[in-house]
Amino acid sequence: MIAGFDEAGRGPLAGPVSAGCVILHSDFPFEILNDSKKLSEKKREAAYQIIIQKSYWGVGLVEHFEIDKINILNASLLAMQRAFEDLQKRFPHVDVQNLEGIADGIYIPKVPFNCRPEVKADAKFPEVMAASIIAKVTRDRLMVEYDKLYPEYGYAKHKGYPTKAHKEVCLKIGPSPIQRLSFKI
Repeated sequence: MIAGFDEAGRGPLAGPVSAGCVILHSDFPFEILNDSKKLSEKKREAAYQIIIQKSYWGVGLVEHFEIDKINILNASLLAMQRAFEDLQKRFPHVDVQNLEGIADGIYIPKVPFNCRPEVKADAKFPEVMAASIIAKVTRDRLMVEYDKLYPEYGYAKHKGYPTKAHKEVCLKIGPSPIQRLSFKI
């Protein structure tokens, strides 16, 4: 079995980085998958619902203050590790000895089985595509919730990415409570 890993939210100036870990069953409808960035929000949400119903999955988060302490690369890898730990909690019967991992990028998380990095894996491997969707939908939903707490920052619209509008509001009123302070504006 293959466990796919991917993250969402490395580039934003605010909020957590999230990661997904997904193991797909052989009867999964693979045709619904793609790199999360290539799917419309509507298709991503629909795929997310199917993934959580028809696969083994987990999600991991590393908060903004943790990112500031350990840097975004280490935070991304930790989020992937936490995603696998979440999968294990949700599906304790998954046999780790029969797993092989594929992580998008050039680094791998610390997991108790062989894992290999693969550049652009989110466009090549269904398990990584699914992990990409889990990570992005989870993070986007969180940023919409943060928008309700801090509406002046516009998180529902730009999700904390370094848009001109986000930079301008940060410079005008200061960083939000979920700002990554180690990131330069």
